[in-house]
Amino acid sequence: MEKLQQQLAVARGETAAQVVFRNARIINVLSGEIHDGDVAVHDGMIVGIGAYEGETVIDCGGRYLAPSLIDAHIHIESTMLTVGEFARAVVPHGTGAVIVDPHEFANVLGADGIEYVLDAAEQLPLDVFVMMPSCVPATPLESAATRLTATDILLYTGKERVLGVAELMNFPGVYLGMESELDKIYAARGKRVDGHAPGLSGPNLNAYIHAGVRSDHECTTLEEAQEKLRRGMQILMREGTAERNLHDLLPLVTDHNATQFSFATDDKHPADLEDEGHIDHHVREAIRFGLDPMTALRIATINTARHYRMDAHGAIAPGCHANMMLFSDLNDIRPEEVFFRGKRVARDGDYTAAPVDSPDMSRMTSTMHVGDFWMESFRVPMVPRTQLKVIDLVPRQIITRAATAAPHVVNDYVEADTQRDILKLAVIERHNATGNIGLGFVRGFGLREGALASTVAHDAHNIIVVGTNDLDMYAAALQLIRMGGGQCVVSGTRVIEELPLPIAGLVSDQPLEFVRKKVGALISAAQSIGCVLPDPFMTLSFLALSPIPALKVTDQGLVDAEKFVLTSLLIEDT
Repeated sequence: MEKLQQQLAVARGETAAQVVFRNARIINVLSGEIHDGDVAVHDGMIVGIGAYEGETVIDCGGRYLAPSLIDAHIHIESTMLTVGEFARAVVPHGTGAVIVDPHEFANVLGADGIEYVLDAAEQLPLDVFVMMPSCVPATPLESAATRLTATDILLYTGKERVLGVAELMNFPGVYLGMESELDKIYAARGKRVDGHAPGLSGPNLNAYIHAGVRSDHECTTLEEAQEKLRRGMQILMREGTAERNLHDLLPLVTDHNATQFSFATDDKHPADLEDEGHIDHHVREAIRFGLDPMTALRIATINTARHYRMDAHGAIAPGCHANMMLFSDLNDIRPEEVFFRGKRVARDGDYTAAPVDSPDMSRMTSTMHVGDFWMESFRVPMVPRTQLKVIDLVPRQIITRAATAAPHVVNDYVEADTQRDILKLAVIERHNATGNIGLGFVRGFGLREGALASTVAHDAHNIIVVGTNDLDMYAAALQLIRMGGGQCVVSGTRVIEELPLPIAGLVSDQPLEFVRKKVGALISAAQSIGCVLPDPFMTLSFLALSPIPALKVTDQGLVDAEKFVLTSLLIEDT
């Protein structure tokens, strides 16, 4: 009470504020105006706008002062950085808050992964909010290390930093009224429930929304987003590393409906975060596309804050946290100074916040528990008069297309065919030593030799390997086990590049600069053996994501992700 009374005295102008921002052009996302005025900050909170005296005065030099940006949906694990190193990457880009779904950690570590994210965020110059993972595992068609039920979710949704329940991937389970899925929505305790429903439309979409789901970040076409918008969903326009939907969806935004949009990255690699940007990249692209700068900034701030009921975020107004950024050019917004609770934490692209202690992560290592397997485990026996089902990659998307092709047969086994760019794909269970191995074939990587392997394989994060021959695939999988998780490129059974990811097999224990360098080296190594993809490991990681159409591979086999069933690899030749 005493603290609030002091803040009220400052707001009334009776005592000096701890910090006053002066000579700024205030971006007011509430009124849609740009206006002058001092911004008074006390105890990290904005207490007033007007004319104020301060113990410390920050002269903004006539630059624009805007609220910090908010990412509406991200998996920090996909950056392969610890939470602290992730903050180092995004804070200089003007990010003040992120809404995190830690279901990658949860699929490997259960509640320990969620606790790590909450603990790691405590002292950072970044507000990290959590949406409780609802799909651990994502579907029954893959094997995760653990399982989170509605009861587990309910234990967390009363916490202040937990904003609700994360993306409900089992959307058929929701619209069909499965009790297990409806219980997860109930466990949100009236907080927000995020969606994940690629391609869902018509009456089933109505049922999905009526159950309580209020957002979606999986729209890939204008028509899909429009239907979901008309039915009241918050459309999270995603622009990550592999999934880039922003340009496809921006034509839908108008002055009348802009409040129903937010920006999200979902999954983004460290080099892209540093070079391209975070949510500031969304803002610049939206403006370049033709969106009014004020509208773009509203989408990046107040829209997301209001949707997720973050009452003290998203605006420069009394009662809001003093999370702000300064920039000079309204048509090319590049944060020059970033403030968190009124204190400068980044300047000219450099992270300037004081270092903080990292939480103990010993419980998050040693996660490779793989059953026995051999090179022969990758063999696919040929069946006469059959065609091969092939996963076709879709550029810049995580959806795939289902295709068929004549199998390439060597000694009665179906093998990869580099001439047609049809490679073998394997997913090896690594949590409970079950010995499960699922096999498939994929077109679009372009490898001429060798293999790529990773323990980042959404969402169960088993070992995933793509290659031109069984021997290199076997060698690559063994290398990941030796490293305790990570990513590698193998050719001629020789490891030509690797990135250890000892934390849950998902995240490095090294600084941002090291991870970025290694990711670049991995991509270069993959390209040296023929890969044509700009980020092959990000693409590879989604080929095990069983809720995303059309064909995927999990440790249980080839998945028809449109029907949510396992399917045969070979079909009768018609």
